[in-house]
Amino acid sequence: MSLTELPELPGLISSNLGYPRIGGNREWKKALERFWKGSMDESELHIEMKRLRLEHLSKQRDKGIDRIPVGDFSYYDHMLDTSVMFGLVPERFNYRPDGPVPLSVYFGIARGQKGATASEMTKWLNTNYHYIVPELANATPVFTENKPLQAYREAKQELGIEGKPVMIGPYSFVALSKGYDRKDLAAIVRSFLPLYARVLSELAAEGVQWVQVDEPVLTTSFPAEDLDIIQEAYEALAEAAPSLNIVLQTYFGSLDHYEHLSTLPVQGLGMDFVHDDGKNLQHVLRHGFPAGKTLAAGVIDGRNIWRSDLNDVAVLLGQLAKQTTAAQLIVQPSCSLLHVPVSLEAEHKLDPDLVQALAFADEKLEEIAALTAALGKREPSALAKLGQSADAVARFNSSAARVQTAADMAALLAKEPQSRSVPFAERRVIQQDKLKLPPLPTTTIGSFPQTAEVRKARLHYRRGEWSAEQYRTFIQQQIKEWIDIQEDIGIDVLVHGEFERTDMVEFFGEKLKGFAFTQNGWVQSYGSRCVKPPIIYGDVSFDQPMTVEETAFAQSLTSKPVKGMLTGPVTILNWSFERNDIPRSQVALQLALALRAEVEALEQAGIGMIQVDEPAIREGLPLKKEQQQAYLEWAVQAFLVTTATVEPATQIHTHMCYSEFQDMIQSISDMDADVISIETSRSHGELIVSFEDQVYDKGIGLGVYDIHSPRIPDVSEMLSMIQRALRVLPSDLFWVNPDCGLKTRTKDESVAALRQMVLAAQAARDSLTVSS
Repeated sequence: MSLTELPELPGLISSNLGYPRIGGNREWKKALERFWKGSMDESELHIEMKRLRLEHLSKQRDKGIDRIPVGDFSYYDHMLDTSVMFGLVPERFNYRPDGPVPLSVYFGIARGQKGATASEMTKWLNTNYHYIVPELANATPVFTENKPLQAYREAKQELGIEGKPVMIGPYSFVALSKGYDRKDLAAIVRSFLPLYARVLSELAAEGVQWVQVDEPVLTTSFPAEDLDIIQEAYEALAEAAPSLNIVLQTYFGSLDHYEHLSTLPVQGLGMDFVHDDGKNLQHVLRHGFPAGKTLAAGVIDGRNIWRSDLNDVAVLLGQLAKQTTAAQLIVQPSCSLLHVPVSLEAEHKLDPDLVQALAFADEKLEEIAALTAALGKREPSALAKLGQSADAVARFNSSAARVQTAADMAALLAKEPQSRSVPFAERRVIQQDKLKLPPLPTTTIGSFPQTAEVRKARLHYRRGEWSAEQYRTFIQQQIKEWIDIQEDIGIDVLVHGEFERTDMVEFFGEKLKGFAFTQNGWVQSYGSRCVKPPIIYGDVSFDQPMTVEETAFAQSLTSKPVKGMLTGPVTILNWSFERNDIPRSQVALQLALALRAEVEALEQAGIGMIQVDEPAIREGLPLKKEQQQAYLEWAVQAFLVTTATVEPATQIHTHMCYSEFQDMIQSISDMDADVISIETSRSHGELIVSFEDQVYDKGIGLGVYDIHSPRIPDVSEMLSMIQRALRVLPSDLFWVNPDCGLKTRTKDESVAALRQMVLAAQAARDSLTVSS
């Protein structure tokens, strides 16, 4: 694109919505974990967290961002921050509102503590970030402290930065909470408005110019009748702080009610022009944009790691500027950069052709700054960057890595089985005759503790300090130790422990074709848990067996069945940074065919139980109801393709966790797994209610304890969960298991909890015998 074709947008400014908390080298994660282990005291933790906050703010300023978010930094989760700011502490934590919530209580809500279970954790809309779900049952919101004001003051006093305080809006906060009847939503939102009004009025009194109020639920298919309470809420907030400029920020999709929402009494509207399927642009072009308001345009992808063609983005900004003025247009990411790694600076081992096509958080800030300087000020160096980006993207998209070489998927699948050869009712008889499992069989989800010793051994091997044989011997020792432990505890179906695996997605990506891996591409998943998603840059295909050696070795040590453990195609897709040049459904089916080869290899090696985990299948569900069925159809198809060719006697398991599954029970059944294990302890058994109205006719294990908390529940607590489930689920189809893998727990915690679990299962079996 020539210089004359680029739009001139004088007065254009830049903004950011949020920055990764974890630090370039995960300093945030490491500080938290030292604190939890007792090797750092609270004052030291506060000092380290402040250092990171200021470092992140300085970096955004130095990158050329005009409106820098403050208050997006958290010690754990932004929804939890809002809960404690409004005194929403569950009664079991024995907190009485009296000023700021202590850090011990804050972390107790997130992680649990002795005598008090953690609050539920679930996915943040359709991402792999998990938030702590606020509990509103019997709660009376009270003001404890003004966290956005504190963040604003710190940025201004320490760095001279006129920050943009960020907070979750009242409608989304309540809509994403639990513990109330949906018909009472409006009344509950009203109960929070005086608290929000106080926060905003104090910000206005401090001289704050702009506040970012996040309302991501506005991009979902929320009920149209909620528009009344949304209108009422923002009228109340405008009245409380009339001098304050509020930008109502949305992301992850388009606005169904654009005409109404664009007229709310706020000074700016933030919209996602990347993940909106083009609908937000259509809204603006068709209906215009309100005069005098600021349009905060999310034009740089905040969720994926691909570099933008800045010439294309410039054209989009030019279209938007025609509906408003350049001085009322803001260039920003489509969402918070929380969802991408910090920087490409450490990525020296990636293929240079791939690196030139990537942009992490820092590079995305540079893209935003370049657009602002090029279009707003016509700076020559910035204009050059626009052309360079277009050339780089074009080169990579035309490279061999991006030119699809797989056979046409529809033609290929037409020749392949896409369902089991025998229905579940018949398979069940065959499998029970072979396995002879007791009632309420016990098992685990797959992983056992990744101790410092295990991580050290893996590092030795990766650095070349250990031979392949040394590493194999070590892994086999770990497997044998845990096979012995499981047999001693009395678990019925065993696992090998996954000690050879760094991450449940990364491990498989490293062994399949079409993936690339970063050195430092970490993102936050929940709490201090960070993951390093692989990059799917090309066609995916099977190379060689990935899990057979370790699983077969474990099976050779015991007469009990050992499950083969695989990550499913949709989870690999959703937990990777996927390619953006072909449909997601096609990538999922490529993954399914590759994993089918591994399923067949395990079966040929004598493994009669194979678990294909799909914990992320729910999080990929589109936010718009009208798009959800199509997604579920291809997601279910991908699972069926993966497992379709096994013999009837081979028992297929799957696992799902940390999402709301009530609205997709039928799709879960359609996956036709013989057994599904699903989280229910963290949500305090609420999923069980779904089975009162919906029949589930296959094997199912509802997790009886929360593995993400160090707390060890007692036998009676787990027994109560089992008995509650058996009131709505048949005992001959019910399994007993934790709600997720034990990778993050210690050996002592794992053994103690599993012993309690087996005792609870035995007590439940005894009660079945008595009742019969």
